[in-house]
Amino acid sequence: MELIWFEDYLALAETLNFSRAAELRHVTQPAFSRRIRALEGWVGAALFTRTTHGVALTPAGEHFHDQAEVLTRALHQLRRDTLEVSGRGIRPLSIAATHALSFTFFPKWIRSNDRVLALGNLNLISDSMRACEQMMLRGDVQFLLCHHHRNMSSRIGSGQFKSIVVGADTLLPLSAPAANGVARWRLRRGEPVKYLAYGAQSGLGRIVAAQWGAKDRPFALETVFTSHLAATLLSMARAGDGVAWLPRTLAEEDISAGLLVEAGNVEFQIPIEIRLFRPVARQSKAVEAIWSAFERT
Repeated sequence: MELIWFEDYLALAETLNFSRAAELRHVTQPAFSRRIRALEGWVGAALFTRTTHGVALTPAGEHFHDQAEVLTRALHQLRRDTLEVSGRGIRPLSIAATHALSFTFFPKWIRSNDRVLALGNLNLISDSMRACEQMMLRGDVQFLLCHHHRNMSSRIGSGQFKSIVVGADTLLPLSAPAANGVARWRLRRGEPVKYLAYGAQSGLGRIVAAQWGAKDRPFALETVFTSHLAATLLSMARAGDGVAWLPRTLAEEDISAGLLVEAGNVEFQIPIEIRLFRPVARQSKAVEAIWSAFERT
């Protein structure tokens, strides 16, 4: 058995597409397929079904999933900890943060935590929610900072991770103002409005979908543009291209300047948390010290 087989399995379980998974693993598709078959041979059971319609996890593949994530992360952590003990693996501790928080919340938050900064060098990695989750699941980062809502779907919401609330935010439906100062695009019951949507990689998109899914919302949305970057949607909304649900922490300057106004009543706002995640399993002394400092703030 090889560790890369587990990593290959997790990539295919995430994408359910051999071509995309092979691309993520930087290997040719035939070589990737051989490694998946080798893993299934080692397990002694088929983990995936392959049909003309696509790929799916078998019941055995579903059962294999959680422990494969745990073992892969634990093995990577064991290697890093061993190198650190030997004096060869000392490196900055890494926090993955979603784009929307990296440029707004994170700088103020980390500067206000002198005890955390005093403990050592921190490395910020900014990416989409999906990419941040993958880094966390692989053990490439020690912490994940993201927006969170109790109803959103998440790959790190299991018992393998724990979190603390470090801030609060609100998703506001925002639009550029018309000449009279009211929203150019306004959410009204039964009237379609041009919608600037989040892409599949976005955690904010999951939150909006959880709160205002197609079956639940009392208004109609006509998607005209999609991006996983909240900053891009903010620019499009400011230009008058539609309505976007944007974090107050990101849009507050534009709101104050009158460049964006709310496109709906207060009932359409979505209160959300800003949470810091880490693995439940005990980590290195440096990680535990930083976590304790965060808990005390």
